[in-house]
Amino acid sequence: MTETRTLVAEYVTHNPGVHFNELVRSLDLAPGQVQHHIRRLIADDAIQRREFYGRTHYFAPGFDAWERGVLALVRRDTARAILGHVLEHGEARPGDVADEIGVARSTLEWHLDHLVERDIVHKRRDLHNHVTLELTHPERTAHLLESVSPSLPDPFVAQFDRRVSAVIEG
Repeated sequence: MTETRTLVAEYVTHNPGVHFNELVRSLDLAPGQVQHHIRRLIADDAIQRREFYGRTHYFAPGFDAWERGVLALVRRDTARAILGHVLEHGEARPGDVADEIGVARSTLEWHLDHLVERDIVHKRRDLHNHVTLELTHPERTAHLLESVSPSLPDPFVAQFDRRVSAVIEG
């Protein structure tokens, strides 16, 4: 394997769910060069490629479909903020989440639709049809994100550590 191909493979392994543009920026390589090496790595089964909501994400082998969905979505700032809030609070009302993370309710709902579709977040409705958000698999989510936390974008890491501890202890 060439030095550049090894670099690409190691970056994907240490940053599961990385999308193509992030890979190009982080490695400071030409897009065509990254495409070439990615194609070869995929052909050799050294990495996997999956599409999520308009972005191509790359993973080392070994992640199941649910884990790939979590890792791809956590690469989006708003989805990451939603997960962080629900991890910290255990459950939350959508309006409170939108207010705390500073997004419009429609933006929140767009990201929630994907989190619900991937079975990461569940919308529970009470008798009055009020919605409460909760993680579908809180321990599994916390464990997965904790295992890759060095690769998560910096603003999330410190916040995430507190939230994982709260989920595990609570």
